[in-house]
Amino acid sequence: MRRFHADTGADRAGRRRHARYPRHRLRTSIGRETQDGVGMSTGPQPLDPGIRRRIADSFLPDRWLYWYARSKLGSDPLYGGVAEALRDTRAPLLDIGCGIGLLVHALRACGVDLEYTGVDNDGGKVEQGRLAIARTQLPHARLMAVDATAGLPHHRGSVTLLDVLQFLPPEAQSPLLADVAARVSQEGRLVIRTGLADGNWRSHVTRGVDVLSRWLRWMNAGPTRYPGRDALAAELSSHGLTATFTPLWGRTPFNNWLVVASRQSSGSGTTVR
Repeated sequence: MRRFHADTGADRAGRRRHARYPRHRLRTSIGRETQDGVGMSTGPQPLDPGIRRRIADSFLPDRWLYWYARSKLGSDPLYGGVAEALRDTRAPLLDIGCGIGLLVHALRACGVDLEYTGVDNDGGKVEQGRLAIARTQLPHARLMAVDATAGLPHHRGSVTLLDVLQFLPPEAQSPLLADVAARVSQEGRLVIRTGLADGNWRSHVTRGVDVLSRWLRWMNAGPTRYPGRDALAAELSSHGLTATFTPLWGRTPFNNWLVVASRQSSGSGTTVR
């Protein structure tokens, strides 16, 4: 599924803070040997039922958002993969295209407690995310309505760019990558989730669903250009970042890849798994 977040519902007043997210350490392994098959587990896995139910509770009383969150967290391995990628850094995180902010809830549930800023160009989603953060009283977390192509807030640390690149006009992709890369600190990580233009059957399914998501108004933009793996690796390298590419198919037919890039003092290169 695409990283869509709806923007309907009302606030639930007076939700008390209690131990919502026990700090379970996910047993995921980025770079695990994978097989290309529909329904086969590959790499990081979705969050366990107890965690995703507690996160979904944050979006009540809106039942649509509640069930969306439970379904998304139960089928998409994205959140476990990002948690593992960021587990060994304390750098603050800028989440570009944050939607309703599911990522910050998942990170805290997985024991990754970073200062978090999420930005998205959909003000409705941002408002729903703010309400959920307020209900759970997550510290050091904020969401902002920002168009990333028009400029990003000041930041130095780690950056996530999840299901964003393919929805940008081709002429906006490289400038955004340059802007994002400049904000990655020595101890930070750049984590990208994107489809890749490699021509396999998963690529065709991914594009078809992205187009359908726009037609159904699940997304406010349709796909424009999926990056090629070699081109994306070369572009990140030109900004001083060494990247690893890991399939992130999970239990889906989509051609999703997790790209984790960091700065190296010497011997920079690209690893493709």
